[in-house]
Amino acid sequence: MSRNLSSSCSPAEAWAALAPLLAGQPRVRLSKDAGKSYPQKHERNLTEALPSVPAAVRIFGKDGTCAAIFLDFDSSVAGQDWVQADVRAVQTWLHSVGARWIEDYSPNGGRHVYVPLAQRVTFSEARDLVEALGTRYRTLDKTPHQNLLHGCMRTPGSPHKRGGHQELAMSLSMAYDIVRRPNSAAVWAAMTRDLAAEIKAVRALRLEETFTPVTADAPVSEQPNSGRMSRAMQVLAQTGMYDTNRYASDSDARQAVIVGAAAAGLELVDVERRMLQGSWPGLASFYARYAARHRLPALRRDWMSALKYLSKNPANAKGKNNVHRSPTSQPNTQGGQRKGLTPISNPDAEHRFIRTWRNALRIREVNYQQSRTGMARRMVLRALGEAAHMTASRFIEFGVRSIAVATGLDHTTVGVHLRELRAEKDPMVTLVEEARGTKGDLYMLTVPEELKGAAEDATWQKGKIHALRPAFRELGLPAAFVYEALEHSPGLSTTEIVGVTRLSRSAVHEALEILAAWNLISRDAGRAWSIVVATSLKELAERFGIVEAVAAQVQRYRTDRIIWREWLAKNVNTVAELLSPDDDYPWETFAGPPVDWSLSDIAFRRA
Repeated sequence: MSRNLSSSCSPAEAWAALAPLLAGQPRVRLSKDAGKSYPQKHERNLTEALPSVPAAVRIFGKDGTCAAIFLDFDSSVAGQDWVQADVRAVQTWLHSVGARWIEDYSPNGGRHVYVPLAQRVTFSEARDLVEALGTRYRTLDKTPHQNLLHGCMRTPGSPHKRGGHQELAMSLSMAYDIVRRPNSAAVWAAMTRDLAAEIKAVRALRLEETFTPVTADAPVSEQPNSGRMSRAMQVLAQTGMYDTNRYASDSDARQAVIVGAAAAGLELVDVERRMLQGSWPGLASFYARYAARHRLPALRRDWMSALKYLSKNPANAKGKNNVHRSPTSQPNTQGGQRKGLTPISNPDAEHRFIRTWRNALRIREVNYQQSRTGMARRMVLRALGEAAHMTASRFIEFGVRSIAVATGLDHTTVGVHLRELRAEKDPMVTLVEEARGTKGDLYMLTVPEELKGAAEDATWQKGKIHALRPAFRELGLPAAFVYEALEHSPGLSTTEIVGVTRLSRSAVHEALEILAAWNLISRDAGRAWSIVVATSLKELAERFGIVEAVAAQVQRYRTDRIIWREWLAKNVNTVAELLSPDDDYPWETFAGPPVDWSLSDIAFRRA
């Protein structure tokens, strides 16, 4: 493709010429809030077309390496004068080591310096260099190179949150020549050699710092033989970040991940797939020291070493697991177990009732429309419906924390929605008995009289009713409703989806954009949308790090539960039967994702 490489250029020309070559992978994140954030759900394929909103390219690729060093000098730290002084100083340094660079500036006075590399460097190498430079230059923002999963930055031509664009501080022809003839491996060696003392210092500083990821205290090799790794190893595989007091090098850290995967019952092909698809870029970065053709053979050698190690140390393959705990008792869900209610004795009748209730829910949902509150209430009702399916009973006895896990909402928000839902004129749910001790509220699904005839006459909808599936914690509630509509009725047009989901056209349009960007849906020549079967919601959730987010929520609620038990033990002496250590909420059963999972599988799954 020919480009206009004149001394002056438009933002669109700068973006088209430079963004694809500077990015670590062909993905870009858009800011829909005027540059305040660049969320993962708004990530798109990177094209030469200039986005209409602030856009930041991904710095690191699926293999955990980058094609350029991105230096972001922030004017908010010490003002524009200090930024200009730091930029001049770093340019003098780059010139001294024989490096060439590209520079642009923001309308607010910030400046970016890009150092293209002929040989991609690993996440650890890039982070060390940028952190070392950060000890020299006060206004240098190190964070873009400190996050393998979310590191991104605006490149020349990108719109800016204050209006205007990232403007090149040189001609486009010169910038394009630099990015097409990037700095050699010898230049990179000179850069790291000159910064050797600072790199040594930042590594030493990490040894003194407390490493506190969400799961830093999880065991290294105490994995269940169940196909699920500990959260600590999953985080390491995804982020490439580890405690340097625990692992002396990238090689040690990568071997810990491989041993953990083998001990958990994964196959070599599972690990290879996660590396190649970008689910585990941290682990992939540990192998980037090898030439591309040697990476998978190196992985296979490590895998054989891990199997050999586990065969000699069987305790490590079957050891105690601090994350996976089997529930000690089945949650109480049958209505006949409280207040003398008659137990449900006909599962078929219950199944028919629940299906009819689902029909009533589809009719009633029009009342909630497209507001965030309405969508949240729809999701709470779906969670109750899914719980009823799982327990084969219209009676549901789960606390608000269980429903919070199932819906991705906060438990206090769930409580508000439940109070509003049961206060409606003809409610879909009825409170049978309030929470008591360690027992949650007891609810009963109800088909409103005004909807009973239509609900009974309507055809039952095939398939499961879903609460919030994990990937949609990141992609959003509108995307969840649109995806559900296409699951039940493939080949819908945008207008038809608006009618089915009862969302606004703008919400549906944005949801379709998000789903298409992650290859979850596609549109045919007739402009009808359908699900892309080959794209896995489970794998997408793993890439988003949803498992860790859910696990953190569950752990927080588990702590709440302990505090509540202690309070009961001190203040409620007349109900000792409620204080059994085996009487846990269902979310105590969390053990990571099954093969085809929703958040309700975690929150409501039986023993």
